[in-house]
Amino acid sequence: MAGLILEPAAAGCPSGLAQPLPADDAPARDLRAFVRGDAKGHDTLELMVTGAKCAGCIRKIEGGLLALPGVAEARLNLSTGRLRVAWTPDLIAPQRIADTLTALGYRAQPFDPEMAQRNVDAEGRFLLRCLAVAGFAAMNIMMFSAPIWFGEDMGDGTRTLLHWISALIAIPAALYAAQPFFRSAWTALKARRANMDVPISLAVFLTLGMSIAETLQQGKHAYFDGITMLLFFLLIGRYLDHKLREKARTAARELLALQAVAASRIDAEGRIEIISARDIAVGDRLMLAAGDRAPCDGVIEGGLSELDCSMLTGETTPVPTRIGDKILAGSINLTQKLTMRATAVSENSAVAELARLIEVGEQGRGRYVRLADRAAALYVPVVHSLAALTFLGWFIGPALLRAVGFEVADAGLRVALLNAIAVLIITCPCALGLAVPAVQVVSTGRLFKRGVLVKSGDALERLAQVDTVVFDKTGTLTLGRPRLISEIAPDVLAAAASLARVSRHPLSRALVEAAGPGVACADAVEVPGSGVEGAIGGARARLGRRGFAAEGASDSGDGAAELWFTLGEAPPTRFAFEDALRPDAATTVAALKARGMEVELISGDRPAAVEAAARAAGIEHWRAHVAPADKTVRLQELRAAGRRPLMVGDGLNDAAALAAAHVSASPGTAVEASQAASDLVLQGAELAPLVEAIDIAKAAKARAVENLRFSALYNIVAAPLAAAGFLTPLIAAAAMSGSSLIVTLNALRMQFARASS
Repeated sequence: MAGLILEPAAAGCPSGLAQPLPADDAPARDLRAFVRGDAKGHDTLELMVTGAKCAGCIRKIEGGLLALPGVAEARLNLSTGRLRVAWTPDLIAPQRIADTLTALGYRAQPFDPEMAQRNVDAEGRFLLRCLAVAGFAAMNIMMFSAPIWFGEDMGDGTRTLLHWISALIAIPAALYAAQPFFRSAWTALKARRANMDVPISLAVFLTLGMSIAETLQQGKHAYFDGITMLLFFLLIGRYLDHKLREKARTAARELLALQAVAASRIDAEGRIEIISARDIAVGDRLMLAAGDRAPCDGVIEGGLSELDCSMLTGETTPVPTRIGDKILAGSINLTQKLTMRATAVSENSAVAELARLIEVGEQGRGRYVRLADRAAALYVPVVHSLAALTFLGWFIGPALLRAVGFEVADAGLRVALLNAIAVLIITCPCALGLAVPAVQVVSTGRLFKRGVLVKSGDALERLAQVDTVVFDKTGTLTLGRPRLISEIAPDVLAAAASLARVSRHPLSRALVEAAGPGVACADAVEVPGSGVEGAIGGARARLGRRGFAAEGASDSGDGAAELWFTLGEAPPTRFAFEDALRPDAATTVAALKARGMEVELISGDRPAAVEAAARAAGIEHWRAHVAPADKTVRLQELRAAGRRPLMVGDGLNDAAALAAAHVSASPGTAVEASQAASDLVLQGAELAPLVEAIDIAKAAKARAVENLRFSALYNIVAAPLAAAGFLTPLIAAAAMSGSSLIVTLNALRMQFARASS
């Protein structure tokens, strides 16, 4: 099925593993059925690409597709494997895009989020099985290898028998456990490229072959124990790396899940029918009951109510609506029934646009090249060259030396091959593969105990580079819920609360919380967009906006959220509310500044509320009434200026900005879409763990660099010894295992690393 179901490639990816998709003889589907148009007049196609693992893959795929005639856009989301291609109609056929991906060595099919997740899960289970097989085999082979090591007077027959028993365990176990490396190496070679799994695969095959030959000849040295131990350590690093990568951001999917899945459509005869949100067409009339979420963007045609838009705009105060007002998908109707007319289908709603912004941000983060990836880029050419030179030096070197007058004996094919294998084994990237993942696992475990969940493998590396911190206000710097701050007489508070108990307004709920348990006013009626009115003790009572409950009262001018209450002829009472700062907000901001970081506050809330929060937290630079797209623009401006911003936010309106930041964090109370877009989630009510996370990230980077330097030094010392013939493959395997142990122990030092004061 050439062109649609393509071959996976990990060429150029140091840890590439492509899990097989359906077989090549699966029934073909016409790609034209998946082509859609966009607002710019382009044809678009979304494919799920398997095998892309690093920033190099993004450049390779996007560059190859953009070189095609008529292709205007090629964007690969590394986290989800989603590739979006846009091109000018009639200039290129969609099958040409698929054929190009085939030529690049990648495998793709029409994008299916559920299948993408299944592939990730299957890859993890497969790696775990391979790890278990290698570990089980290594432990059992050791029982038969130890007597050979220490039994100097062992006879040839006994030693050969033990070798054959080890072979019966090692051969099937190694061939199974090494499949991740075999597949990755094979697909890389088919694409005429080499990656770090090629020398690993060569070492496995050559070591098994040499060990079988030694056993057939009743030789003393077989290396079945070494090869299974090698695979075990390599798979530990590969599995740790996969588990960290597996927590890819799924913000776009979580965000779209916030859209209503069903809608109440009003037909031409006024009857209401329940339909899927996907079936809404532009111009449809829809009914929103109190508590319903708008399924698409539209215009209000009937009814008066209030909308909770906090997840979209960050505005804490509910927004009163009038006929003709716009309503965005995801807004919650708080009070009375509304009638709206759809102006966009759900796929083109404001929420869907936020999802697209998130994917663009995630793609930008996917271009980040990790420490291990940069180190691994040097590994393949160096190791291949050294092993080849070792073999040639021992095999044909003596003849060349004799030709120029030196008396040197032939080493022979066996010695040349053994020394080349020793080079491949001793330079196998166990320490390199564990250097960064081991540090990340220990560091993320320590942060988890402090209430910080680290969700992506390279988050700590990016967090260590942060020089600017951008906070959202509502629910992030503040607690995200209004709190009564006025001193009110108990009888007045109880009377006002009796009206507030019939309302769903956030300020009414805060008033009820302050008043405590009580009864609701029996005949109270909520007036949409204004407040609640009823009779208390025979007197007319009102609770709500100043113009409704206290007409003529003067504006306080402090910018605080407020409710007014009147009872009979008594003077009106003002209830002022604030969204209180988190208790440690000011100390956290001060600690960040002490570490040389710039701190900003951007919010969609009112200027007065944002200014008050900024002043209380000690933040000089703040912006209010900022739309979600403008938050993303601000993050992009910072990155374009060479800054490395950390975005901290909790609302739906922050999700795109979180994805666009260099690294991001959200409180545990944040909506799922924001948590999915974040690299870190703060589980508690405090912000202080964020400072500790930055300190630990810097310490983790230092440990990772130490591990990489040790790995390089180890190879610089060990590889020449192996090439010179001083190390057998068994000693090489033991030295390789020892280097992995040292790297792991150094990573464990992160448990005791101190945070900066």
